[in-house]
Amino acid sequence: MPKAKKDSKKLEIKKTSAQKSSLSSALPERVAFGTLKGHYNHQAIEKKWQNFWAAKKNFETTEDPAKEKKYVLIEFPYPSAAGLHMGHLRPYVAGDVYSRFLRHRGYNVLYPIGWDAFGLPAENYAIKQGVHPRLTTEQNVANARKQLFSWGLGFDWSREINSTDPNYYKWTQWIFLQFFKAGLAYEDEALMNWCPSCKTGLANEEVINGRCERCGTEVERRKMRQWMLKITAYADKLLAGLKDLDWPDSIKKLQTDWIGKKEGANVLFSVRGTRSAGSGQAVEIEIFTTRVDTIFGATFLVLAPEHAALEAIVTPAQAEEVKTYVEQTANLSDVAREARAGATKTGVFTGAYATNPLTQEQIPIWISDYVLGTVGTGAIMAVPAHDERDYDFAKAHNLPVRAVVYPEKENSAGRPPHERAEPVDLPYAGEGILVESASFSGLHSEQARKAILDYLERRGEGEKALTYKLRDWVFSRQRYWGEPIPMVHCQECGVVPVPEEDLPVLLPEVEKYEP
Repeated sequence: MPKAKKDSKKLEIKKTSAQKSSLSSALPERVAFGTLKGHYNHQAIEKKWQNFWAAKKNFETTEDPAKEKKYVLIEFPYPSAAGLHMGHLRPYVAGDVYSRFLRHRGYNVLYPIGWDAFGLPAENYAIKQGVHPRLTTEQNVANARKQLFSWGLGFDWSREINSTDPNYYKWTQWIFLQFFKAGLAYEDEALMNWCPSCKTGLANEEVINGRCERCGTEVERRKMRQWMLKITAYADKLLAGLKDLDWPDSIKKLQTDWIGKKEGANVLFSVRGTRSAGSGQAVEIEIFTTRVDTIFGATFLVLAPEHAALEAIVTPAQAEEVKTYVEQTANLSDVAREARAGATKTGVFTGAYATNPLTQEQIPIWISDYVLGTVGTGAIMAVPAHDERDYDFAKAHNLPVRAVVYPEKENSAGRPPHERAEPVDLPYAGEGILVESASFSGLHSEQARKAILDYLERRGEGEKALTYKLRDWVFSRQRYWGEPIPMVHCQECGVVPVPEEDLPVLLPEVEKYEP
């Protein structure tokens, strides 16, 4: 190597060493570059900067009209255990990274923190500890706060909230009153999942294989008075809003399926040999269908085991068998029933027959748990030739299968109706040309739906309808540890809201809170 290059190389090495020496002398001995490996004192270094940020109030959000606002929100933790875990760390760090990124880009960022401290998890933890939930909640919040601070997260602690604070839940009560005044909060009898051990209602997601996910007790289905929030009023807005969301298509499909909007028709089937207690006329079963074009292929009806008309239509000869089946299926959640899609379809004949309004044919009425009381009208016309679940049920119980829609042949435009359709293997769930459907034969499914619905509407036996899988939210829980619902049950006036100026309605102090 030429001498000049050698000298240059030595100079570079000396310069780099000098830089390192200068930098290392400015650091604590334990973290100097030469001793970094195996000696990084993360506790001291991280605590130093956490205290520095807290003293400087780096993450507190102040009003600054000159800056564009950004709001980063994570779900507030439940203080329902002795400490937080990795499931909390992951999303909180992600929110922290994103909020710091936005601050560096000049935004005025709010990254708040608080405690979702009311509810069943916190109460169950207190019961296990044998103390009042207020005490365990305070202890758990203090420990979790210490954990979050030690993680170095950039929360605005000046705005910390706690859902058990009356100054906070005053506003949740106020919001509930606004819902009530707008007709969005109401009381109703509703079927719910009930855990006899926890003595509370459970969401479908809290029922695993028919058992309470918390204690493993077999869950019952009970009809109870509930406060409900009318989230179904926003089903169409929720669907419309999905179009503008920058979300993966797979996630948007999950949301669409959860809302489960279906357009179709409600059709009335009168039940032979019955009389309604109110009108003295024959009992009518209202079914919902998206394929009214297949009504000529309906060979039986199926009701959900919880259908309100059962008592009025079941014949004495079938009463015991129906009662046994209803009891067997009563404790299955909707989720569990839907999960049995591929299983053999169970069911019981009610002994009653309904009149098909298009054919005047008497068709048998069955009950089966594959029909849900919370979906549509809780009753379906079964068309086994054109629906897979109906087909499986018909085969399991030896019921007739009648095809009334055939797929359209290629290049069949202009041909007579009988030459435009081609039979296929059943069940065939697609659209096509109607056959064996009286004067509607030869029409395409889309045309037939409109024509058949017009016919039913003129006769007062059907109407256009929308249905949703989304159900109104059961808001109340039968437990102590939660903000009181600000409604008064008066013997003279009925249910009346607490005046807004009297909020908050405080949670009473009690010695015995266990269910």
